[in-house]
Amino acid sequence: MFILGISCFYHDSTAALIKDGAIMAAAEEERFSRKKHDDGFPVHTVKFCLKQGGIQAGDLDYVVFYEKPLVKFERILLSTLATFPRSISLFHQAMTAWMNDKLWVKSLILRELEIPPGRLLFADHHMAHAASSFLVSPYKEAAIVTIDGVGEWTTATVGKGAATWDSQGRNSIEMMYEARFPHLLGLLYSAFTAFLGFEVNEGEYKVMGMAPYGEPRYVDKVYETVHVGGDGALTLNMRYFTFQHSPTQTFSDAFIDLFGEPRVPESLFFTGKIKQDLARQDPESARRNQYYADVAASIQKVTEDIVLKIAHYAYQQTGSRNLCMAGGVTLNSVANGRVMRESPFKNVFIQPAAGDSGGALGAALWVYHVLLQRPRNFVQEHSYWGAEYSHDQIRTFLHENNIAFEYHDDLNRLVDTITDDIIRGKVIGLYQGRFEWGPRALGNRSILADPRRAEMKDIVNAKIKFREPFRPFAPVVLEERTAEFYEDAEDVASQYPARYMLSVYNVREKCQAFPATTHEGGTSRIQTVRREWNPLYYDLVERFGQATGVPVLMNTSYNVRGEPIVNTPANAWNTFHNSGIDVLVMDRFVVRKEAN
Repeated sequence: MFILGISCFYHDSTAALIKDGAIMAAAEEERFSRKKHDDGFPVHTVKFCLKQGGIQAGDLDYVVFYEKPLVKFERILLSTLATFPRSISLFHQAMTAWMNDKLWVKSLILRELEIPPGRLLFADHHMAHAASSFLVSPYKEAAIVTIDGVGEWTTATVGKGAATWDSQGRNSIEMMYEARFPHLLGLLYSAFTAFLGFEVNEGEYKVMGMAPYGEPRYVDKVYETVHVGGDGALTLNMRYFTFQHSPTQTFSDAFIDLFGEPRVPESLFFTGKIKQDLARQDPESARRNQYYADVAASIQKVTEDIVLKIAHYAYQQTGSRNLCMAGGVTLNSVANGRVMRESPFKNVFIQPAAGDSGGALGAALWVYHVLLQRPRNFVQEHSYWGAEYSHDQIRTFLHENNIAFEYHDDLNRLVDTITDDIIRGKVIGLYQGRFEWGPRALGNRSILADPRRAEMKDIVNAKIKFREPFRPFAPVVLEERTAEFYEDAEDVASQYPARYMLSVYNVREKCQAFPATTHEGGTSRIQTVRREWNPLYYDLVERFGQATGVPVLMNTSYNVRGEPIVNTPANAWNTFHNSGIDVLVMDRFVVRKEAN
């Protein structure tokens, strides 16, 4: 049975195809359209999914949209009318968008795929999130937590899932608690994202990256904007927020009175802890930036505390030792690390595509396992579900564009060559296999470098990624050796977040060998790897470890600021050519700057 899930018209449009409950393909539309966070109908991704499944649209048993548009329209209509006339601009913008596209999702899908109406279904937004995590986890039962911005009315849920691997039992996802608009953690964090000069729905992870350079001095001020119960339920003080009636502003004048003038977007960020020479030259700017870092640390601390309270409440309500999480807020890897260390749960699974893109998969899984009551048969062990380009396609691209290359038929020789390049300080673009689904590059569309070189952080941020100097990088480490270098990692093999770069661990005091991937404060957002998931990637880390004693490489996504992660060979070449990457590895082909 083939089921296609679709999410679109908000951000990160996605399509995901499952066959008999197992993922066949999943990808964000931005990878094909090259439009960052593309929110349009995922035409290219739908075509890719069908091609990957070897089917036509007419072969689909069901198509499922990841939320209920009419219920969401009701929420937008009622909430804007409740704040009228202040919401007149938001009302006009929302009605224009809804009347043009969003209200007619059903007609659009039926037209694009040419399927009969009976094959089109709609899932609840947070049910799709819950299903996207629990129904690909390895657990037969689990507590489920979803936290994001807002779907229809719901902003967060706590529930419990039960699933069977045979036909003797029933699959179920029961929602036991929900928070409702406008009281939501996602937009609380987003308001501070905007205050700190970053783009909402895009720059939240930058706040997380800025936070280690500050101290949580303003937690009390943050709690003036929000009340949090013992169960993590929050109530926003709406005098500090404007997202409910403004299309362009998330925080109010009262928020500015409380926290001061917002940081200027794109302004240079430096403090006494970062860019010390600039801090000495311009101490006033350094002092001001330190304040913003302290605000970032404060909202990050409050967010972590809220997520941890929700996790404790989920345990109290379900009694399960397993936890599944999804929703955009669960991409906050520092909060996830605290849940794994400080909550009662023994096992944690987080959907790697935790945001709206994961909803496409969850909607399809919900139909197959819950509505149709088909037994489980699949666990998501990796995230390599995107498009792949063959050996011959890569060779043809290189020849047609007169690009000089080396070819290595012997994998061991290729690994030795690239390892030597990394040790000599070269930055590598690694392009192989199917691209990753979700926001993280996990070895198939990655930029790699030597983590022992402290200067690599500045080099890659400035000359390759063209982004802010405080932005951190992740280490990729052999799974079986993780506990040697990171605390609380003894059972990392059973903890799925680490393999998806979704949790932060403390670096052991004795391990100062890789400063380029260690955050301010001594933590790292690690990715673990097994050879069975990615042989070339594993072998590079292993060989580097054999040569240096450090089985760790610096890893970041293969893209530059403002662009999606690369998809095609042409994307990989263009990013290589227009950035400071030294060596491009495409399958067994090696391209060097000096040779071109």
